[in-house]
Amino acid sequence: MQDTLMYVHDPMCSWCWGFEPTRRVLFEAVSGIMPIQRMVGGLAPDSDVPMPDSMRNMLQQTWHRIEQTIPGTRFNFEFWEQCSPRRSTYPANRAVIAAREQGVEYDLAMTAKIQQAYYLQARNPSDNETLIELATEIGLDTRQFANSLLAESTQLSLEEEIQATRRLGIDSFPSLAVHKAGELHHIGLNYLDAGAMLAQIENI
Repeated sequence: MQDTLMYVHDPMCSWCWGFEPTRRVLFEAVSGIMPIQRMVGGLAPDSDVPMPDSMRNMLQQTWHRIEQTIPGTRFNFEFWEQCSPRRSTYPANRAVIAAREQGVEYDLAMTAKIQQAYYLQARNPSDNETLIELATEIGLDTRQFANSLLAESTQLSLEEEIQATRRLGIDSFPSLAVHKAGELHHIGLNYLDAGAMLAQIENI
């Protein structure tokens, strides 16, 4: 396997949202050095159970902490009043995989659209209806996407991707690692300085 930078994320992971500006800078620098493999890690399984108040409060506190830790990161807290939150990110993960089927470039496009919908527009990516709307907005074939989103094969692909990341010892998001000569080298995250991570990659 060619030396590869692996990025494991969940489109509904709030720290992944905070990491986005620095990630973009890093990936632009790395793109000329080695290929990049994006993988979804599956933060929370499917659930129709309303999110308990304790978790709602915890996640809102996390959003505030990210805003304070990563300058420029913003969240729309109207989400908690306008939507019916569930602890369920697998639908959004399947949406990324379903989008990827129509072109590898749609992996990034769908991830970005889910993040913007969730964190800025107070729309709920745990709902398939929202995900289908987002697919249309980024120019996907809506019918093909909707079919793929609900297909058993897409769920199987998600399970395989989750298992692959766990075998690599990755169970937190976002995560970065370099796969080189059959070995995995984890990269320490720096949410503010892409150069610090680039230096780690170059040392490897």
